[in-house]
Amino acid sequence: MSEGDSNKHTLQHKLLEKQQEARVIRKIVLIVVAVLLIAMTGLIGGGYLYIKSALEPADETDKKAVNVTIPIGSSVSSIASILEEEKIIKDKRVFKYYVKFKNESGFQAGDYKLTPSMELEDIIASLKSGRVITDVVFQIPVPEGIQLTQIAAQVAKHSGYPEKEVLNRMNSKEFISAMQKKYPETVTKEIYGQDIKYPLEGYFYPATYPFYEEKPPLDLILEEMIKKTDEVVKPYADQLEEKNMPVHRFLTMASLIEEEATQSADRQKISSVFYNRISKKMPLQTDPTVLYALGEHKDRVYYKDLEVESAYNTYKVQGLPPGPIANPGSQSLKAAIEPAKTDYLYFLATKKGEVIFTKTLAEHNKAKAEHITNK
Repeated sequence: MSEGDSNKHTLQHKLLEKQQEARVIRKIVLIVVAVLLIAMTGLIGGGYLYIKSALEPADETDKKAVNVTIPIGSSVSSIASILEEEKIIKDKRVFKYYVKFKNESGFQAGDYKLTPSMELEDIIASLKSGRVITDVVFQIPVPEGIQLTQIAAQVAKHSGYPEKEVLNRMNSKEFISAMQKKYPETVTKEIYGQDIKYPLEGYFYPATYPFYEEKPPLDLILEEMIKKTDEVVKPYADQLEEKNMPVHRFLTMASLIEEEATQSADRQKISSVFYNRISKKMPLQTDPTVLYALGEHKDRVYYKDLEVESAYNTYKVQGLPPGPIANPGSQSLKAAIEPAKTDYLYFLATKKGEVIFTKTLAEHNKAKAEHITNK
């Protein structure tokens, strides 16, 4: 072998060694990256599960009240530490970040009776109000979809105020004016639109409201429900502005969805039907508006009922009625602003509670014959 061949062989050998070394390095890098990805996935997944667990009650089964003292001038960090020490919450850091994320403030010093089974929201509500959750004197349950007159009955039943007095106050210009001043972005002048039956229909949010004295002022009771509506509607502000949809119209659409939806119904599809019909200038033809116009609660709407002369009768009037026909819950509000994308123009609920969506009148009539008429 000549010297030139020897050098050439040596260079080839070194090149081969470098290539092998590079392959080894690439393999090591790939293995390290894979291990890191697996570790990161595990950390992210584990972190999610940990935070999810930390946001849950410390012990759902432990309803024994614990005396907790919050000193004057306590910061959120110190309050979180006290709650963790007393085993009312699982993790003080998660609690602190949750409070920051929810933009909660106004915690009050005092002695509290709290239980490990309490939800974080209830703990926060108690610390903000300065009252003990276990000191609730009475509660007023407001189910989703009930109407203003029914809410008046609920308030009367649980508070002791006469039903007529409650209803009169709900419709009082003095009370409504006060709510408009306190919640101007939600309770707008549109509540006094033409043909409105009750100005604040749809504005009493469905929830269970606790009260801590035997007979609080009636205005305070009613305002709690308006305040809750304001809180629930505010997060939709950007979407409403983007769609150029006033709050009143938003609540009106949500109320129709609430009244038409069954327990298993897809509210977003129902919402899409209403929007599709509006865009095609078709009447909404939704039975609950007829019943609202009649002021009756019936299991079935007859053809003669459809002839009622009212701005709420969507068989006779184009588009939405003048205002809400009930008080919608969170699912219906979400559906009103985020309808599904469909071509459906009709739907009907079967006797089993199933909702059937169709695109044409022929399909709708066929489904009606199969599931309603011939049953």
